[in-house]
Amino acid sequence: MPTQTVRTARNRYAKGEARREAILAVALECFAELGYRNTSMREVARRAELSQAGLLHHFPVKEDLFLAVLRERQQVDTRDYHGEEQPVESLIQAVRRNATIPGLVRLYMTLLGEAAENHAVEGFFVQRYDFARAILAAGVRQAQLAGTARADLDPETAAQALIAVADGMQVQWLLDPEQDMAGAVDLVWKLMQQR
Repeated sequence: MPTQTVRTARNRYAKGEARREAILAVALECFAELGYRNTSMREVARRAELSQAGLLHHFPVKEDLFLAVLRERQQVDTRDYHGEEQPVESLIQAVRRNATIPGLVRLYMTLLGEAAENHAVEGFFVQRYDFARAILAAGVRQAQLAGTARADLDPETAAQALIAVADGMQVQWLLDPEQDMAGAVDLVWKLMQQR
């Protein structure tokens, strides 16, 4: 393949990826502001300054767009978990960061509620929880080996409890933004640590 053709294909790919990222950013705003049901492909296209056909080229149906937004958000959280030695501390930091993005918390909780009616979304959340439980349980085991977490903890149950507190605090925070979501998760983690 000639060098010019390869360069042209790379440029086209890079432009397509940049456009896709821009669409996902706009879609996240729309879903967070309007909710899944009230977000139309037409509105996303308008805000992304695309024709509806242009948007459909990248995402043929709203569910595809929605799942792409969820996966993009998951990648950010996954990078945080892999970048830390202690996954529980990463969870606390993610919860703290989420408090600065109210629309994202609202979207997450709305989508979680809709997961029971949408099999693709349900599958996303099942995988997300499986991943979070596994990584947090490994973090609890790691802390137990280091002597910083109680030896009598079941790592899987501890992971479930940490996730439950994080999600439960998101609901409370949406109703009253004065609630300290990260502080509650941090407290539960401290109760699980050695004394």
